[in-house]
Amino acid sequence: MSSNPPTSAASTFLVIGERTNITGSPKFAKAIKAGDWDACLAIARQQVESGANVLDINVDEALIDGEATMVKFLNLIAAEPEISRVPIMVDSSKWSVLEKGLQCLQGKGIVNSISLKDGEAEFRRRATLVRRYGAAAVVMAFDEQGQAATRDEKVRICTRAYQLLTEKIGFPAEDIIFDPNILTVATGIEEHNNYAVDFFEATRLIKDTLPHAKVSGGVSNVSFSFRGNNAVREAMHTAFLYHAIRAGLDMAIVNAGMLGVYEEIPQDLLERVEDVLLNRRADATERLVKFADESKSVATSTSESNPLAGARGYEKAEEAWRQGSVEERLKHALVKGIDLFVETDTEEARQKYPRPLDIIEGPLMDGMRVVGDLFGAGKMFLPQVVKSARVMKKSVAYLTPYMEEEKRKLAATGATTRPNGRVLMATVKGDVHDIGKNIVGVVLACNNYEVTDLGVMVPADKILAIAREKQVDVIGLSGLITPSLDEMVHVAREMTRQNFSVPLLIGGATTSGAHTAVKIAPEYSGGVVHVLDASRVVNVVSALLSPEQKPAFMTEMAAKQERQRTEFGDRQNRRPLLSLTEARARKPQYDWAGVDLPRPEFLGARTFAPVPLAEIVPFIDWGPFFSAWELHGRFPDILQDAVVGTEATKLYDDAQQLLGRIVAENLYTAKAVIAFWPANAVGDSIEVYRDEQRSAVVARLHCLRQQLEKPANQFNHCLADYVAPRESGRIDYVGGFAVTAGHGVEQLALRFKAAHDDYSAIMAQALGDRLAEALAEAMHKRARDFCGFGRTENLPMADMLREKYRGIRPAPGYPACPDHTEKLTLFSLLDAPEAAGITLTESCAMLPASSVSGLYFNHPDSKYFAVGKIGRDQVEDYAGRKGMPVEEVERWLGPYLDYTPAKG
Repeated sequence: MSSNPPTSAASTFLVIGERTNITGSPKFAKAIKAGDWDACLAIARQQVESGANVLDINVDEALIDGEATMVKFLNLIAAEPEISRVPIMVDSSKWSVLEKGLQCLQGKGIVNSISLKDGEAEFRRRATLVRRYGAAAVVMAFDEQGQAATRDEKVRICTRAYQLLTEKIGFPAEDIIFDPNILTVATGIEEHNNYAVDFFEATRLIKDTLPHAKVSGGVSNVSFSFRGNNAVREAMHTAFLYHAIRAGLDMAIVNAGMLGVYEEIPQDLLERVEDVLLNRRADATERLVKFADESKSVATSTSESNPLAGARGYEKAEEAWRQGSVEERLKHALVKGIDLFVETDTEEARQKYPRPLDIIEGPLMDGMRVVGDLFGAGKMFLPQVVKSARVMKKSVAYLTPYMEEEKRKLAATGATTRPNGRVLMATVKGDVHDIGKNIVGVVLACNNYEVTDLGVMVPADKILAIAREKQVDVIGLSGLITPSLDEMVHVAREMTRQNFSVPLLIGGATTSGAHTAVKIAPEYSGGVVHVLDASRVVNVVSALLSPEQKPAFMTEMAAKQERQRTEFGDRQNRRPLLSLTEARARKPQYDWAGVDLPRPEFLGARTFAPVPLAEIVPFIDWGPFFSAWELHGRFPDILQDAVVGTEATKLYDDAQQLLGRIVAENLYTAKAVIAFWPANAVGDSIEVYRDEQRSAVVARLHCLRQQLEKPANQFNHCLADYVAPRESGRIDYVGGFAVTAGHGVEQLALRFKAAHDDYSAIMAQALGDRLAEALAEAMHKRARDFCGFGRTENLPMADMLREKYRGIRPAPGYPACPDHTEKLTLFSLLDAPEAAGITLTESCAMLPASSVSGLYFNHPDSKYFAVGKIGRDQVEDYAGRKGMPVEEVERWLGPYLDYTPAKG
């Protein structure tokens, strides 16, 4: 920073080295996890040599003992004179780690951080302890209502904290360091455009109104949108600090080896960076994004061992494809999914072509035909197709006003753009999941089909009314939960009753070709086709709408479905079930006097809200993420796969970038509630008691038992087998949970959709689902810890994600517990709507969609299993236990019945 104007603020500014932070440096994280203390010390030493005035040390990681690691590292630093000459900032989200760090520090240390998010009482308690240790404290602009984003919120929270600290506990004002939250700019979301200005203005007001207090911040957050482009990020950090220091910034967490000189930033880059930081023009983000794409950094090294490698600067790199004709450029952009220049190129084409429709029917469709051909040939993958759709949508959106004007002028001539066909899609009543449906819609739109997507929880009458209004050629139904299968049957019957003749497509996670053939196709003669995934939908729809192809396609489909119905009947006849009495006689037997039945640390429900997203991320299982995008393979091996590895890596990088923003800006809110209750098994049900004296039964959880005959040495399982029976004389415990990361997911997805960016919208939903599942895994770990046996697991994360621990967490609606209505009892026991903000639809789907719920079983032998087919005797027994009509049980358990219920 030597060339910055010589103000007193600039001369006293402190650089806080960030590379000894496990979340800020992959190299440091790797060294810490490996116990390579020499490498850790080398990173700390390099930061001091590069100019760090303070070292920020953070060792927070799910599988690391934070307290012991912090103590070890600080003691090692104390023996290194070239490192220990600078102050230490102990950084952790866990108070116990911060306190252990404070106990090790020589001289005056800094705590990062305390805040009001847990309320005034806890804030004052921690601040009092910090003062007792003689340390300074970073105070985050975060209170009980969340993180401050605007200038006024930043100042309000900091002022409140300042008054509490100085007036209530006598905390020295000169030891208060406010962090008013440096948030990411240039995200494409309008309300983020002023985040840097809000920080500058808040800093100025804090320095003016809160005497002696300091201001700090994490600078790398501001440039999160440009991860991977070090030249632009360095320029953003340097320019941000230039303005922030003049506003009164005293210190900042930054990579000490990657700070540039303000005057040496090239003027064209500086202009665009400052347009963004100072929010000087509406198109600032677009201009910087375009500039970043056109510029190739010569400082490409990302080596943390030599962060100064490479000259600071950039060079213009006009790619060869930008020199082609406008038609060639549009085609290239579509095939490669590049949307940076689409409006410029579309306008150029509009000036060249007589009508906007000619552009759509000409170069745009030419490009999309290439995309469709490559996708159909397996030479292009789904994430690429969705990116291509983003380009197409943005171009069409640009042309739409001109087309509307043209329609008015050409109404008399009847000139229109004729789509290949009109498709209506909907997630059926009671169901909220639509990622797969959204992907199918994008793929169809890419192939010139006009798609009307009605969204989620759409009743049959609305689906069919709009289908008539739009005169659609195909109706597509989607669903994830098993009750949706019955709703699809209902829609098919309604289509027959209302004399529809258009084909009906069926898709979704619980659907199958066999179920479609056996249950849905017989209800509607207009053609019912199960579509396995998005890669096949274009060929199916094309065949259904082709007068030449449709007869042969439907004949083949009818024959295939007839075979499936026959095979289904044969399977039922070949595999007789045991009677319920026989199945119960074959349940596993345990010596309950010797079984370990751990008592949890607490009984009843406990809420965790909000759960910091950064704590959840390490528990993400990335395998299902790639499956959602129809890229199949085991993670991380899929990133090296010879066929899909390149695209899987690009998809993963995009996911990491958006996930980083979601975490840094708290775009999603994660909440969880878990509980433990005294319980005993009574037959195939579980009684939940008010207390350990079993003074009253507060609820009953009803379970189903496997009835398929097995070899003599195998058992017929039921979840109730894993809970001590009442007659054993021992009290047992069962747990429950409901977690969500979905608050904020749909809002972010809608913002992307409004910007014609389906790729990012689907990514936002997919990451919401991954975070919810990760939160379920993280809370299960806590639950095992609360029960004692989890504390001795010592499992690496890979084994944890493979569930190599004791205990299971089966979910209602899934194979071991196929009845979704058991969620009603679980949610009542947990008070999930109040505790976690999760509600149930009429079909017992959870809202928000990115939510997970289930039960905890701790029995040492507990395992997951599938109930499979069940007989009429068990259905009648189950209906009696639940106090529910047999017909209603049959409706909820339809896919699991080994018989055909009587039609009502």
